[in-house]
Amino acid sequence: MMNEQIKSLAIDTIKSEAAAIEQLANYIDDNFEKTIHEIFNGKGRVIVTGIGKSAIIASKIVATLNSTGTPAIFMHAADAIHGDLGIIQPDDIIICLSKSGNTPEIKVLVPLIKNLGNRLVGIVSNTNSYLAQKADYVIRATVEREACPNNLAPTSSTTAQLVIGDAIAVCLLKLRGFTPADFARFHPGGSLGKKLYMRVSDIYTQENVPKVNLDDTLPSVIIEISSKRLGATAVLDNNGKLQGIITDGDLRRMLQKNISTEGITAKEIMSVNPKTITPDELAINAFNLMEQHKITQLLVVENNKYLGVIHIHDILREGIV
Repeated sequence: MMNEQIKSLAIDTIKSEAAAIEQLANYIDDNFEKTIHEIFNGKGRVIVTGIGKSAIIASKIVATLNSTGTPAIFMHAADAIHGDLGIIQPDDIIICLSKSGNTPEIKVLVPLIKNLGNRLVGIVSNTNSYLAQKADYVIRATVEREACPNNLAPTSSTTAQLVIGDAIAVCLLKLRGFTPADFARFHPGGSLGKKLYMRVSDIYTQENVPKVNLDDTLPSVIIEISSKRLGATAVLDNNGKLQGIITDGDLRRMLQKNISTEGITAKEIMSVNPKTITPDELAINAFNLMEQHKITQLLVVENNKYLGVIHIHDILREGIV
């Protein structure tokens, strides 16, 4: 194949699957709505099953449901008829994925599920299939043909199943009032989790924090900024109340003016109304504030008390962004 043929085939594949997905909107009916209410009002879990490529999609749907507040378990259809049927509890709802709805494993599994008395939802392309006839609720995931040029390899059909699974998860998420805080509880790892739960109080510098008084001299300010290695120092009055901030940038700009520095004090150099943040704020909000104002540190303040400094390097070191 020539390079242009490869590109053309890739584009055709994407367009074919996109068209198949767009068609799914026409299949969202009362069965879909009833499925959502069955799961939402149910006391059990959602068991998602399938065979072959559908089993792989079923596993992903389970992961999405679990991560958005709906307890779910994956059960491979082949393993189910060899012992894993014991996973199913009386109040569980079973979702079975199958393009044809007529595979041998499905034909064996479905009567067993029905005998247990559990509700069965079929996500199926062939609405005249065995699965569609036996399921309590049928959600159509019909595709006219696969994106595969031979119309054989599961491509558009598995993508359709995946999208239906996402639609189920999103509807349940909304019904549950699932919040970013809930999401953080289930995703504590990696940069995503840290964005949602790590707070300024977890990472800001609290010990040996840089600070000078209003009347401290320029050499004292330079030594404080240099020794604390945070690129800035807070300026406090005699009562310990925050009055301003001096950054190394402030010092450079002052020195570039070629004025006499003799007798200059902190209050003459400082920037008043420094950008601050409270310790209970999310660290990602601190980063966004720094980005917005093109600064590299924020003073951490609570109840008008200066507590320390959070530097952009603290955030980057944690892998939050």
